[in-house]
Parts: sequence; structure tokens; C-alpha cells
Amino acid sequence: MLKNSATHYGSVARTLHWLTAVLFLLAYIVVYYRQWFTEARTPENWTALQLHLSFGVTIAVLVILRVYWRLTNPQPQPEPGSALMHKAAHFGHLALYAVLIIMPLTGYLGTGVATEYFFLFDIPKFEDTWLFQTLVANTMGLSFEQFEAPMDFIHKEGGAYLVWVLILGHAAAALYHHFKLKDRTLQKMLRPK
Repeated sequence: MLKNSATHYGSVARTLHWLTAVLFLLAYIVVYYRQWFTEARTPENWTALQLHLSFGVTIAVLVILRVYWRLTNPQPQPEPGSALMHKAAHFGHLALYAVLIIMPLTGYLGTGVATEYFFLFDIPKFEDTWLFQTLVANTMGLSFEQFEAPMDFIHKEGGAYLVWVLILGHAAAALYHHFKLKDRTLQKMLRPK
């Protein structure tokens, strides 16, 4: 079943969910591998950076598809619970979507290098785009370094930690529903009807 039903997420929603989760984890693994285990300006360091950037671009595309799919497909009915629990789940999902949009966007906008997308083709760095030259440099009068600083702060400082809080909260809530409440919340995303 491709589409969602009243009782389960369809295969498209499940695939987008788990693929995004795996790519996000891989993006973190390669960036921390780069920071902790490679020397600056080495081929290994460059490869790790390019993999991180490629995972980020892929996540951005998947998130666009996820948002479209979510808006055009009915969601399964929530499991019984309090109004507060449903509002917390709704807020948690909105926060996750926001972070999944903000992290790849700020990563791209604040990157001072071109992305060799999985070494297949190049995506120009934002500084070299018409959008940067027209809106940021000419209209706002900012250099790339001035523009890059807040993007890097959001991506590397604030967002990097907020993501883990949201992901761990999301996983903990799913496990709580599964083991404590013994409802079908987690099963809806794990297997088809």
C-alpha cells in the first residue's frame, strides 16, 4: 500500500521517514569522523566533507518530498490519549520538520565550498550564485563572511544540538507508546497493515 490509511503509514511515508533518519545519522557520522579522525586539507578530510554535504542535499530533497506527501495524504488516526499528549506529538513533529528544513538550508547557505554531489556533479557554493550576488551582496551589502557567520552558528552550534534533543525525544516517545502504553503508534511506521 503506497498511500497512508486511517490505521497505517503507507510505504512511501515509511520509506521517506526511515531514509531521512538513516541519511541524517550518516551525515553526522561523516562530519564527526572528519573533525575527530582526519587532518585538515587532506583528501580524506575533503571526502568526508563532500559526503556530509551530499547527504545534506539529499535530506533537503527528501524533506521537500516528505512535506508534499504529508500535505497530500491523510495521516493515520492518532491513538487514544489526552489532548496534551496529542498537542505535544503535533508540536514535536512540527519542530522536527522545521529542523529538517533549517539544517540543510543553513548548511548550504553557510558553506564556503562547492558540493561535489556524491562525486557525480557539482552544486555551486551559495556565494557564487545569482541569488547571493543580487539579494545578499548587492541589496543587503553583506560579504559572504558576514552572511556565513549566522548560518554557521545556526547550523553548527544551535541546530546541531537541538536536532539530537528532538530526535531522542521523538524516539523516546515512540518507545514509550510501544512499551508503556502498548498502543500502535510505533507499529504504524514499522510495518504495513
